[in-house]
Amino acid sequence: MRISASWRISTLTGSRFYATTATRVPQTIIEKVVQRYAVDLPQGKAVRAGDYVMIRPEHVMTHDNTGPVISKFKSIGATRVHNPKQLVFTLDHDVQNKSPKNLAKYASIEAFARQHGIDFYPAGRGIGHQVLVEEGYAFPNTLTVASDSHSNMYGGVGAVGTPIVRTDAAALWATGKTWWQVPRMIKVELKGKLAPGVTGKDVIVALCGYFNKDEVLNGAIEFAGDGISALSVDERLTIANMTTEWGALAGVFPVDDVTLDWYERALKRLELRTFSTPALSASIPPPPEHPRINRARLDALRADMIRSDPDAAYASHLVLDLSTLVPHVSGPNSVKVSNPLPVLESKHIPIQKAYLLSCTNARASDIAAAAAVMKGHKVAPGVEFYVAAASSEVQQDAEKQGDWETLVAAGAKPLPSGCGPCIGLGVGLLQEGEVGISATNRNYKGRMGHPNAQAYLASPAVVAASAIKGYIAGPDSLDPAALPPVGAPTFSIVTPAKDGASSAAEAAAEEPVLPGFPSTFAGPLLFAPQDNLNTDALYPGKYTYQDDITLERQAEVVMENYDPSFAALVASIRKEQERTPSPSSDVKQGVVLVSGYNFGTGSSREQAATALKAAGVPLVIAGSFGDIFKRNAINNGLVCIESPELVADLTREYAKDGKRGAGGMDGELTVNKGHNVDVKVVEGRVEVRWPTGETRTYKVGRVGASVQELWICGGLEGYVLKSIKEAGAP
Repeated sequence: MRISASWRISTLTGSRFYATTATRVPQTIIEKVVQRYAVDLPQGKAVRAGDYVMIRPEHVMTHDNTGPVISKFKSIGATRVHNPKQLVFTLDHDVQNKSPKNLAKYASIEAFARQHGIDFYPAGRGIGHQVLVEEGYAFPNTLTVASDSHSNMYGGVGAVGTPIVRTDAAALWATGKTWWQVPRMIKVELKGKLAPGVTGKDVIVALCGYFNKDEVLNGAIEFAGDGISALSVDERLTIANMTTEWGALAGVFPVDDVTLDWYERALKRLELRTFSTPALSASIPPPPEHPRINRARLDALRADMIRSDPDAAYASHLVLDLSTLVPHVSGPNSVKVSNPLPVLESKHIPIQKAYLLSCTNARASDIAAAAAVMKGHKVAPGVEFYVAAASSEVQQDAEKQGDWETLVAAGAKPLPSGCGPCIGLGVGLLQEGEVGISATNRNYKGRMGHPNAQAYLASPAVVAASAIKGYIAGPDSLDPAALPPVGAPTFSIVTPAKDGASSAAEAAAEEPVLPGFPSTFAGPLLFAPQDNLNTDALYPGKYTYQDDITLERQAEVVMENYDPSFAALVASIRKEQERTPSPSSDVKQGVVLVSGYNFGTGSSREQAATALKAAGVPLVIAGSFGDIFKRNAINNGLVCIESPELVADLTREYAKDGKRGAGGMDGELTVNKGHNVDVKVVEGRVEVRWPTGETRTYKVGRVGASVQELWICGGLEGYVLKSIKEAGAP
């Protein structure tokens, strides 16, 4: 089935479904919220996991990447924003950059916002995700998306937040809606109560480290259990934020008394924020009602509390006993490695930098926790401690409480409210050979600075204590006697997740080949024996916000943080291919890249896909893909195929010690042994010719007609342009 002008999306790859028909279908909270925002559904359709639906989200946020989205919006021929009140612009990533070029970029984004009546928050107001929560764009029981991978954070207040990519954002601007596959539902049960000194950051660091076999990959997490009631909203925001690193597409907490009390305090704060002192509020008329956080909306929320149906279906049920958890530290350079703090503290691992910033752990409570540790102490010699509030409002609160002054007096170096070092921008980055500990969310190799640096993640209190002592350590106030025994917490899987990696091939139906789509992708095979090859490895963050970078330049730096020789290798192969004409017009030649599981995990930068395509890689085969990367790939005409069997064969024969993660047998990061491959994408077959002369065939999921059509149009941007022209819209 092809995509219609009304954007009804059918199968993309493998087994995909329309919204399920039923008279009474049990649903989770997440499915119920998505149901409210799904459009163009036949009457009586109930949204379920696995369905492809068109959504019209409450809001869509873009940040520094608004510039490229504007370019995409204009390039598809759109001149009018479908619904300006749906859009939110927040400038937060490169706020330290005062170059004329960046200031001009920021000015052009603000001008576009003013021209179209779009809500705009300038550099310095705060990190977009924090602003969306503070200003009510992310609100309980709503669906809000953002062109940033950490939109999962909105789940901390009971909203369904999920990432989109830049091309999706342009489509939303033009049409008000985009496509989304409802992820598989995963229940994460938090039991018991945290011991004193153990925080929400420790919870998510432990979840990432102990459930580290892709148990939640590309899923939507619903948090449940009696342990939730003792978690503050700030802790919930931290946990939901890092469900991104855990591999999920959403992480949603239920709306409960803790949530409602938090909004009551937020409403009171908003009512008073126009007065210099609260006492004046009694003698002056009240300020205008906030458009999103107001009494009527809170009363409506209380009257319409959504709960999952008792018989709702979950693909998996994970359990963590909070009462058995001690403080944990993530790393180095991987969230899938998690160690009890006492174990690392005994090793006296020296640090050179410490960070308290980002949308993960730079709220007022986080700054207060760090200040309590720092009070009366100084940052250790040889250590640089950087702090930045999540928003200007957070900083005002911290200053009012005296916590900001405490940190600065102890030697902390303040930075403007923004992403900064977390995204690898501005001052304070890790240098070669340095070790840093951070309260941020992502410690991938090279993300916060030099690829040969080491980054650990921990709670604000542990970061502050480490900055004082000069090595990874906990605060002196942490009482070992009040903690459970040191070691792994009690965790379990009640219902194992179904293995969907190879089911697509079994469930796929016959798909036609649309005119203009190649029946075969052919070329040499390169193997990157690595799981979790993330977007920082595929396309370094330092290039992400260079909006004028060409595709040719993207091709030159692709995979730079993983294998600096990769781009040159692909270029040499492509040069040789160009000397030999394609054997058929329906054969697309190029280099076929094969890698491990969760390929493309990480941020929402679409250059991770466009750089590969620009380099001459028209198709990637992996054990599985990060969903955001796959979405970027589909939107930009890069074909993604899953083949666990091929990955297993290549790993067994060419990876060092038969395991992915340490390069090839000869130490090379990219294995090039002379394999050639024909990928019959519509037939669902991969034929690999091995250097020995043997040909092996692998069954894979077929590429559906909708993906074919997007590919023919050059991606989603081209398809939207085509749709606008066909509809005669401006």
